[in-house]
Amino acid sequence: MRLVDTHTHTWGPDTAELPWSERVLPPGWEGPYTAHDLIEDMDAAGVEEAVTVTTPMYGRGVRANEYTMRSIEAYPDRLWGVGLMDFYGDPDEVRAALRRVVGHDRMLGVRMHACLDYEEHSTELNRTADWILDDELAPVWDEAARLGTTVFVFPKAEQLSMVATLAERHPEVQLVVDHMAFPDETTAPDAAPWTGFEAVADHDNVAVKVSSLPRSSEENWPYEDLWGYVRKLADWFGPDRLLLGSDYPWMDDWAEYEACLSWVEEAPFLSARDYSYLAHRTFERVHGV
Repeated sequence: MRLVDTHTHTWGPDTAELPWSERVLPPGWEGPYTAHDLIEDMDAAGVEEAVTVTTPMYGRGVRANEYTMRSIEAYPDRLWGVGLMDFYGDPDEVRAALRRVVGHDRMLGVRMHACLDYEEHSTELNRTADWILDDELAPVWDEAARLGTTVFVFPKAEQLSMVATLAERHPEVQLVVDHMAFPDETTAPDAAPWTGFEAVADHDNVAVKVSSLPRSSEENWPYEDLWGYVRKLADWFGPDRLLLGSDYPWMDDWAEYEACLSWVEEAPFLSARDYSYLAHRTFERVHGV
């Protein structure tokens, strides 16, 4: 069966030609994780295609997505991209920035780090930051709708009501919530604020990445302590709005690449049909590929 990993990261070496503006690296990581490295890991794990999401280490300027673009051009049959951009500024420049990010036919959209304060290098956690609702972002949403591109939102559970607000305001824009809003020691699958996902599911233009489980789990593979979250998402959204992702190599401190994806095959509440949606069919539907 086709397997698409909908969330990975790649970055090149720190060079004068393409320097790191900030050392935003996985725990314990020092050097690059190149597109070639990712392809080798994909081959070993039986992953046919993957989405590489631009890391904040290159900032949000004109060249922020340069390495991502190079990666998908080097492996045009294997890799897709998601980019970063500066969401604030002159409306015409913001619109142009979004067009530049998604100008490549294998760039799927742009990412908003909703759970981080909006700074030059987004690194400070803020569980209630509300900048994603800022009226100044209207050009982003208008242009995303015009282009038919996807906005990937990375919130914490406390921000799920904001995601629902965005989905209602912009029904013509496809939203994807990254990493199940990162469940942690402050959340439970049957209690607020994480159950705010149920209201988000009322909006057909939202899908969710079931990803980065090893980092959230207190257990080893297959991460059964997180199955309650996955079961709830399957009930609320249906498997046809769930996407499987690894978040590798950010998971390298917690799990090997294959384990970040194979846990789903052990979940008894997911059928073979459900798995096919998580593995590739939702990806194909959401992005029209």
